[in-house]
Amino acid sequence: MDNSWMSEGDRLLSPVYAEGVNNFLTMARTHSMGSDRIRCLCRICCNNLFLPIFEIFHGEEETLPIIDNDDDPGVESGYVYIDNMDHMFDDIRAATSGDAPEDNNTSPTHLAIPQSTPNSTFDQLLDDVRRPLFNSCTKFSKLSFVVKLLHIKTLGGWSIKSFDMLLSLLRSAFPNVELPQSYVEARTLEQGLGFMYHKIHAFSNDYILFWKENANLNEYPICRIAGDMRWHKEQGVTDDTSMRHPTDSKSWKTFDQAHPRFATDARNVRLGLASDEFNPFNNLAKPYSIWLVILVSCNLPPWLCMKDMFFMTSLIIPGPKSPGNDIDVYLQPLIDELLELWEHGIPTYDASTKEMFMLHAALLWTINDFPAYENLSGWSTKGKMACPSCNAQTDSNWLKYGRKHCYMGHRCLLPRDHIWRTRKWLFNGKEDLRMPPTMVEGADLLTQLQMLGDIQFGKSCRKRKHTAEELNWTKKSIFFKLPYWSTLRLRHTLDVMHIEKNISENILGSFMNIPGKTKDNTNSRRDLEILGFRKELHLKREGERVTMPHASYTFHGDERNKFREWLAEVKYPDGFDANITHCVSVRDSKISGLKSHDHHVLL
Repeated sequence: MDNSWMSEGDRLLSPVYAEGVNNFLTMARTHSMGSDRIRCLCRICCNNLFLPIFEIFHGEEETLPIIDNDDDPGVESGYVYIDNMDHMFDDIRAATSGDAPEDNNTSPTHLAIPQSTPNSTFDQLLDDVRRPLFNSCTKFSKLSFVVKLLHIKTLGGWSIKSFDMLLSLLRSAFPNVELPQSYVEARTLEQGLGFMYHKIHAFSNDYILFWKENANLNEYPICRIAGDMRWHKEQGVTDDTSMRHPTDSKSWKTFDQAHPRFATDARNVRLGLASDEFNPFNNLAKPYSIWLVILVSCNLPPWLCMKDMFFMTSLIIPGPKSPGNDIDVYLQPLIDELLELWEHGIPTYDASTKEMFMLHAALLWTINDFPAYENLSGWSTKGKMACPSCNAQTDSNWLKYGRKHCYMGHRCLLPRDHIWRTRKWLFNGKEDLRMPPTMVEGADLLTQLQMLGDIQFGKSCRKRKHTAEELNWTKKSIFFKLPYWSTLRLRHTLDVMHIEKNISENILGSFMNIPGKTKDNTNSRRDLEILGFRKELHLKREGERVTMPHASYTFHGDERNKFREWLAEVKYPDGFDANITHCVSVRDSKISGLKSHDHHVLL
């Protein structure tokens, strides 16, 4: 066929161009195989839109007329109404057209649209998109209005009942409006657009999809968990230079050396015990205490061992008051079970090897904050010898004006050749060449505990006076009933998030000089004078007037405002931390509401 007519310059007035168009339409009707639609010829739709042959537009004009109320309010009624959804139908028609390539290998996860044929689906959709919402409506078609309603329902979280009530109200208020009868009917219109999906559930630890061979499962395959319980021995990476898992710790290795029979079977469970209290009413004015005792398995790999689905709630201790030092009374059932697991074990089925074996378990350490440390260990974390590790060698000073003990002898823990050991002016004006305190373990520890007298539990019992031989021990912890407890290198661990929060709050309050929260006050300056160092920070007296010199570690004047402005504009990667901006008020010069993880990030 001669197509030279397509290159004519003046397409509106050229008779050659008009004759060529007519010849092309005649040939199209001849080869249309009974259908009255062919692909549009314009460049805008890229030949994807199917239209009746007599409605085809050619050249550089728009394929379909667009009604613009602002430009021409008196638009002719003969124009066919189509709103801004027509481009979507180009793709739908191209995908469902009769000349589209057939694919006999359709995936079973793709759900078909429940209409009779693709052509009938498209014809129905096109009819809905051409039909105005009501007579003389030029802004919405029936389909576009329903799609927008469904979109708003999703964004607003409407229930199906409320959506049906809205449709009923609209039909009552506007009888001539083309609206579906219910949500189900509205969904059938939407499904015709191809808005279909197949929901596939996933396991919470991102291990598997409940799909194909796992489609009928309701939980994670147990055999994989059984294999993960041996991860610490069979798949863990041995590296003495870094600590990736508790297996890399000296405490774990020392325990294995002391108890080789237990360590031989990797399936034996190493447990950690976490305990803390909380107020369930979230109201400090209403006193109530609930203590949770939770066991965690340290056998699992690092990405699983601290997941809540593997936590074992062993004890819940409710009451109007905290059990405090009497918590041993409530721990007795747990200790009995741990003794049985250590000495006798229990028959257990291994799903990975499909065999029975005797499972043993051992408690390696507790996980708690510093106040709970005292309740679980029996060593008081207050007073002159508050440090459980330094024991009787704790270096402490009593502050006369601060009315508390302070602990400043930490330089002895540094390497022998560390430069800070000789920097007198940075600390207490003295060099510190002492050796680190000796760790009290095993037989020495039991010898100290033998000095304790008879301890009576209960709130009604009178407090007895401590003797010098008892050091800071308040009781012999019930954990010492476990035969291996005194041989553990590390019996109690501290929750670092609690400590970081306290340190961060004190540092932030001090260098921001927040009243009531700063540790740099007149009492601390008076104590510095008594101790006789950091003379530049001593109070200055001029007659009856006493002034406190400004410290180099605190902000003053405009520095505080600049820091708050900077903190309010800090941006973190998504999921790294909460939005600290909400906790900073530049106008009121306040920083409040920071959580433990916020302080962890700040440090």
